[in-house]
Amino acid sequence: MSIVSLLGIEVLNNPARFTDAYEFEITFECLEPLKGDLEWKLTYVGSLRSLDHDQELDSILVGPVPVGINKFLFQADPPSPELIPASELVSVTVILLSCSYANREFVRVGYYVNNEYDLEELRENPPTKVQVEHVTRNILAEKPRVTRFNIVWDNEDGTADQYPPQQQVDEEDEEEEEEEEEEEEEENEEELEDEDEEGEEVEEEEDLNDEDMEEDLEGEGEDVSQANIEEGSGLGAATPRDKALES
Repeated sequence: MSIVSLLGIEVLNNPARFTDAYEFEITFECLEPLKGDLEWKLTYVGSLRSLDHDQELDSILVGPVPVGINKFLFQADPPSPELIPASELVSVTVILLSCSYANREFVRVGYYVNNEYDLEELRENPPTKVQVEHVTRNILAEKPRVTRFNIVWDNEDGTADQYPPQQQVDEEDEEEEEEEEEEEEEENEEELEDEDEEGEEVEEEEDLNDEDMEEDLEGEGEDVSQANIEEGSGLGAATPRDKALES
């Protein structure tokens, strides 16, 4: 949340001549005390093709800023015509009114500015050399372009408001926690030992069962083999054909 909120800007002395000063009545609200000042700046965009022709018309420091609604008058000198390309002096351009705190910009307001000649004959037949004394400006104050940026206020690292302070723990509480942890470890060790003993008993019982099953299978195997032998003795008796072959 922004500590400083822009409430309104009233553009004064508009329309005016190109060489007249700019005047703005700015209203803003401050929600908390600030350690530093607010820096307001007005920039004239001399060319829409390059930033090299931008001119900082003026800047002002406002502070100390009291909590509540504040209002002040911001005045700035006009731009230098010789620093503006001749082909773009009489045309539509932009001015930027911005505010920063601790070199961090948090709001910017842009206005379109229409520069034109004040005489009809000059508008219809522009002279080769710009006649600055006949150029007027008209700021489109009804259609500002406001851009806001999130910044850190009076907190360089930005961590103080995000994380609560660490709570102090008493030595007695620490000792009690250590004793509880040791008791839990001992209980876990005893449970593991009991589980190991139960596992050994189960393995012994399984081994005994396996031996019994092997003995039973061995006994059954002997009975089956003997039965086959006895049955085979009966099936193996000599037939009349065998006797004939023997004779």
